[in-house]
Amino acid sequence: MLLVREVMHCKPGKVRPLVEKFLAMSKISEKMGMGKMRVLTDLSAERYWTLVAEMEVPSLQAFEKMFEGQGQSEKDMKEFETIMKGYHDLVDHGRREIYKIEG
Repeated sequence: MLLVREVMHCKPGKVRPLVEKFLAMSKISEKMGMGKMRVLTDLSAERYWTLVAEMEVPSLQAFEKMFEGQGQSEKDMKEFETIMKGYHDLVDHGRREIYKIEG
């Protein structure tokens, strides 16, 4: 099992709109069978306005298939695109971290 963390550093004051997008995306991804996503914001971080989204996946192959939208309905993918439209306007930069869950 792997833990995938998306770490986003938002533009000043833009973390709340991104949180709303990720919470809506989490509902869709859970409905599509992709598992539950945890959405976190910083109380103390190396940078203000940080959002972290975490999800567990069984393998890199499963993550790649999920990321590509394989097995998802066209309706769900359109809804996903609508929710995430414009998110680049909220983010300064980010990174992805992938960890193997050992216990």
